[in-house]
Amino acid sequence: MEQRVLTDSERRDWLRLTRTPNIGPVTFAQLLQRFGSAGEAISALPELARKAGRKRPLVAPSISMIDEEISQTTDYGGRLIAACEPDYPALLRALDPPPPVLTTLGRLELASQPSVAIVGARNASAAGRKLARDMAAILTAAGYVTVSGLARGIDGEVHAASLPEGTIAVLGGGINHVYPPQHDRLYAAIAADGLLISESHFGHRATARDFPRRNRIITGLAMGTVVIEAAERSGSLISARTASEQGREVLAVPGSPLDPRATGTNRLIRNGATLVRSAQDVIEALSSLGQGRFEAPASSEYSSDDSYDDSSDAQMRAVLGALSHSPMPVEDIALS
Repeated sequence: MEQRVLTDSERRDWLRLTRTPNIGPVTFAQLLQRFGSAGEAISALPELARKAGRKRPLVAPSISMIDEEISQTTDYGGRLIAACEPDYPALLRALDPPPPVLTTLGRLELASQPSVAIVGARNASAAGRKLARDMAAILTAAGYVTVSGLARGIDGEVHAASLPEGTIAVLGGGINHVYPPQHDRLYAAIAADGLLISESHFGHRATARDFPRRNRIITGLAMGTVVIEAAERSGSLISARTASEQGREVLAVPGSPLDPRATGTNRLIRNGATLVRSAQDVIEALSSLGQGRFEAPASSEYSSDDSYDDSSDAQMRAVLGALSHSPMPVEDIALS
């Protein structure tokens, strides 16, 4: 795709075409290739619908509706960027096809820096949350930008630990729709110090069908995707599959076979995902692809051993030695 800045009229046409119902990135790219411009494609929609035998015509949003979206986005401090424009994230543009138009809010330059996606369970364990925080903090200190989806659990921990060095949150709804609501402060912090990205129109409230599209952008923005805790049939596994289809590295943190939250990540590893235990493992994996050019701070390496160590307290050491990542009744611990 030739890189160029769209005129105001062309940007309006791109938005009208991409906001037309049933016109996704694939159809958008095909129409653009066939007709040469978004404006010509819009003019051809009625005839295309007739020839396809559609009961309902393909109707693009009115110019006034698109002008309102542009005005609302600009007034909010956001920006609309088409896939052909120079500021569009390069890794995302490499997708076939890329999302035609993005709405962004915040530090757009973060999207051009080396990045790692980190996703995982919403009902993450305390250990999983800590690993997510430590991994994100070390990666951003090493020069990587983290990418996630602003969801509860792992996503939220990743974003919070990455500020203000650099984090990107990809939203399922419009750029002004905070979801989940309890992340309103985190959303505001990312808008100020990080970057928010959405493929949806301004004011759109996310529904279930929006999250696969969001996940495609999360993995598309990153060199690799790390999965921390994922049950079978979880959204994180969909992200991992999407990353693999995009030709990006898939990395997974192993977990106890007794923990349902580790079932998905363990299966990813069994099926060929790179096993990672720390931020350093992630950096080494990306470096092996010839894309990494940063070193993690040696003093910040994550360790899973946060145990209390007091040689004079034998009972405490015995209790800690009986603990594992899997929940155990107090009675069982006492018997160990």
